[in-house]
Amino acid sequence: MYAREVGGWISVSALIRLMGELKVDEPSVRSAISRLKRRGLLEARRVNGTAGYGLSRQAREILDEGDQRIFGRQRAELADGWLLAVFSVPESQRQQRHVLRSRLSWLGFGTTASGVWIAPRYLYEETREVLERYELSGYVDLFQADYLAFGDVTELVGHWWDLEGLQRLYDEFLRSFSSVLNRWRASDTGGDAEAFGDYVRAVTAWRRLPFLDPGLPPELLPRHWYGMRAAALFDELKHRLTEPAHRFTSSVIGENSGQAVAAGPR
Repeated sequence: MYAREVGGWISVSALIRLMGELKVDEPSVRSAISRLKRRGLLEARRVNGTAGYGLSRQAREILDEGDQRIFGRQRAELADGWLLAVFSVPESQRQQRHVLRSRLSWLGFGTTASGVWIAPRYLYEETREVLERYELSGYVDLFQADYLAFGDVTELVGHWWDLEGLQRLYDEFLRSFSSVLNRWRASDTGGDAEAFGDYVRAVTAWRRLPFLDPGLPPELLPRHWYGMRAAALFDELKHRLTEPAHRFTSSVIGENSGQAVAAGPR
């Protein structure tokens, strides 16, 4: 996420230094770089003679999509209604079926029946954009719907989504990071490197939760739902740690890249 702030490029030495703050050793960093390069997410590039890597177009799109969900969460209202995705993929295109299911899950859809997935209505625009981008729209029909009968929707959403599992994950996040937030509340003078470490660990732990949470209306959520508390905790950590974490990364990137940071990608 920090590479985008400096033109999408970062030197190898700066990346190794930053990951060292997270207790990741140099061989592991280089191995991860190789994997991301093979996947087409990183591109080897020299800036002012300094070896480094830039984000590919695909990587930027993935990160931008992730930002919308991780940092721009929405919650549906009961009157919004539902979005149904009805799809059929030939057996000969089994891989496309897997990709389609993965994309729908990533968007926040739950399953009502085989080939019939459901999400809050507000996800329509994002769903349409993603399905078209990944060339999956030919397999899917999208419908706007209202639930009329015959069950209790509050109970049904527990079958459509794994809310119990999500509740446990929110609880784990609260248990792991409440003490971190309390420490920063008690003394907001921690070092920039410490802020960087805490912030990256918090984002890493948090980032998958918004993709599992469809943003259901509060009326349909279980009692004592931890999601709101966890979101408030993450938001406060982000507010407190973003600036010092940014200062630290800027200083490391500058020290290890010379004038490359100012120059940006070429």
